[in-house]
Amino acid sequence: MDTGFLGLLGLYLAVLLCLAPLLGRYIRRALEDGAWRGTAWGRPLERLLYRAAGVDPQAEMGWQRYAVAVLVFNVLGLLAVYGLQRAQGLLGLNPAGMGAVAPDSAFNTAISFVANTNWQGYAGEATMSYLTQMLALTVQNFLSAATGIAVLFALIRGLARHNARTLGNFWTDVVRSTLYVLLPLSLVLALALVSQGVIQNFSPYAEVQTLQVQQYDAPRLDAQGQPVLDAAGTPLTDATRTREQRIAMGPVASQEAIKLLGTNGGGFFNANSAHPFENPTALSNFLQMLAIFLIPAALCFSFGDMVGNRRQGVAVLAAMTLLFVAFALLTQYAEQQDTQALAASAQHAPLALAGNLEGKEARFGIAATSLFATITTAASCGAVNGMHDSFTALGGLPPMLLMQLGEVVFGGVGSGLYGMLAFAVLAVFLAGLMIGRTPEYLGKKIEAYDMKMVAIVILATPLLVLVGTALAVSLGAGQAGVLNPGAHGFSEILYAFSSAANNNGSAFAGLSANTPFYNTALGLAMWFGRFAVIVAILGLAGSLGAKARLPEGPGTMPTAGPLFVVLLIGAVLLVGALTYVPALALGPVAEHLQPRL
Repeated sequence: MDTGFLGLLGLYLAVLLCLAPLLGRYIRRALEDGAWRGTAWGRPLERLLYRAAGVDPQAEMGWQRYAVAVLVFNVLGLLAVYGLQRAQGLLGLNPAGMGAVAPDSAFNTAISFVANTNWQGYAGEATMSYLTQMLALTVQNFLSAATGIAVLFALIRGLARHNARTLGNFWTDVVRSTLYVLLPLSLVLALALVSQGVIQNFSPYAEVQTLQVQQYDAPRLDAQGQPVLDAAGTPLTDATRTREQRIAMGPVASQEAIKLLGTNGGGFFNANSAHPFENPTALSNFLQMLAIFLIPAALCFSFGDMVGNRRQGVAVLAAMTLLFVAFALLTQYAEQQDTQALAASAQHAPLALAGNLEGKEARFGIAATSLFATITTAASCGAVNGMHDSFTALGGLPPMLLMQLGEVVFGGVGSGLYGMLAFAVLAVFLAGLMIGRTPEYLGKKIEAYDMKMVAIVILATPLLVLVGTALAVSLGAGQAGVLNPGAHGFSEILYAFSSAANNNGSAFAGLSANTPFYNTALGLAMWFGRFAVIVAILGLAGSLGAKARLPEGPGTMPTAGPLFVVLLIGAVLLVGALTYVPALALGPVAEHLQPRL
């Protein structure tokens, strides 16, 4: 194992675990204590927002009303993002003269950013105006992340309260999450990124002369900017020569900050965090990786404080950290190995320790790229600083599997922890079956209704991933987007649906997904992967909140010690991973074994 990678991983975890407890306590106070001095600066604006919206911040909601508020709020966001894309050619802040986004692409993108997925089947700098990037995408980055935090706090209140019929107020939770948590952190991170060279301007795109003539095959596009396909469904290209290059500009740092802190992942540029305007230095790369895990880790401490036992939050965080470290080591080990092509090369001996550098930025190298890939797929964040499609077969397996686990290893802002708490309920249920005792979690008896909600949370996304992948490989419209036939092409499709249904947004690439079929199929996977889970989580929260809290007895299973951490990890791996074993065997496992058959 590369010592440089181990040092980077150790430094990363040390900084993360130092900051997370402080931020976790701040988040709890900011959302729960309306009279706290730490948020007095924003209280006039908070009251103004409630008054303008006609919201009573003191009126608490039952779980059904809370769920309706979540759905209505996000449907309105979907319509707004879709409308702005379709009308961007008529609006301002459009120096590159971008026209309307195609209907299917606009539909996919609207769902993607509302669902905190940020899957992008388009090149941002060649498709979106500055206004659309800011008013549609960046705004929704804040609101989708705030929705995840709000739903998490509703679940925590269900666990912390007893004999209660309400879970808080969704509108209050969203406003406070945005105003007191996401906005201040984004401002600080944006300024830090600007200091490292991330651009932030409204300048028109720059036209420059290159030193050499560039030759490339340009995709042929129709009047709406969509790829033109031949009779077999293969994208057509035209041989192109040029000595000019258009360099995109724009308000990048502001979008970059919330893209990472909100575990959104949608890049201003097509190359995402591999683009030097988004991620120019080793320090900016470290800050971006830190930002992805910062709020998810901090929320574990918020959870411990709210249920009155900080060790509960530490236990969940320990399970997440152990799983993350194991997957990070596996990814790094696989990428540090020589590729098959290198092994077969006559010049192999001098390069024996080179590893797989394909698809990686030279300024980051294998270690920082492998760590970034593990972080971004452990979290519900589609930011990438390298090409996942260029990873080795075994190197691409951990990022894919991390998404398929439900992205509960830190996971998205709010969504990772509420997914892990669903696994915690499952873990105590399984333990109760083994010892013949009615299971309890944090003093709440786990009953049939609760397990039905947990089953929906855990099984909804595998159903969407596996059914979607099966349809894509069976239908001509799905097969037409595959540029790499065989096991790797299957992996690309499986990765795409895993990313969409689990609200990650990263891609293997190599798959032409900006087509009506994939835009529609992945859009539906993103919507139901997000909101079917949220409704089930709120149903679980409502059920738990209505129960009395039982005192601990001699038969109560402790849920804050090493044994529970092991049990929780086992539940995540056995239930989460085994669902995908046949599909993984057809994809990355078969690709790894193929040269040796």
